[in-house]
Amino acid sequence: MNQNYQRLAIWAAMLVLVLALWNLVSNTSQTRRSDDIAYSEFLEAVDKGSVSKVVLQGKRITGTYREAGPKGTSFRTYAPDDSSLVAKLRDKGVNFSAQPAEDEMQSLTGILLSWFPMLLLIGVWVFFMRQMQSGSGRAMGFGKSRAKLLTERQGRVTFEDVAGVDEAKADLEEIVEFLR
Repeated sequence: MNQNYQRLAIWAAMLVLVLALWNLVSNTSQTRRSDDIAYSEFLEAVDKGSVSKVVLQGKRITGTYREAGPKGTSFRTYAPDDSSLVAKLRDKGVNFSAQPAEDEMQSLTGILLSWFPMLLLIGVWVFFMRQMQSGSGRAMGFGKSRAKLLTERQGRVTFEDVAGVDEAKADLEEIVEFLR
C-alpha cells in the first residue's frame, strides 16, 4: 500500500474516533440537563404548582421545577396544539417565555453518516479508474504480473554481469546442450 494512502487511512480513523467521542460526550451532556416527561405529567406539575419556569420554543417545552423531584430539577416535553396552555401558566403564576422554534440542524456525525455511502461510491469509482489506467490500458487488470515492468526498469542482464558466477555459467551450458 502506498505510504500516502496509509497516512490518509490513519487520519480518517482518527477523525472517526474523535467524532464518535464528541458525539458520545455531547449526547450524555444533553441527557443530563433535562429529563423527557409526558405532556400530561407537565400539566399535572403545573396544576400542583411545582413548576417555576417554562420556556416555550415552538412545540418544545423546557422548564425547571421549584424543588428537585425524583427526575431532577429540569424537564423537557413536546406540546400538541393547546391554546389554553398560556392561560393555564399565567393562572398558576409560572414564569414563562417564548422563543422562536429552533431549526433542528443535524449533527456533524449525522451529516457524515448520510454522505458516507456517496463518498464510498466515489472512492470505488476512483479505484476502478486508476486500475483501468495502469499497465497496457487493460481494464480490471487486478492479477496482472508486474515482473515485466520490474525487469525493464532495472535494465537487461548481460553475460558481463554474471561473469564470475559459476552457477549462471552451468545453467547456460545446460540450456545450450538442451538446444543441440
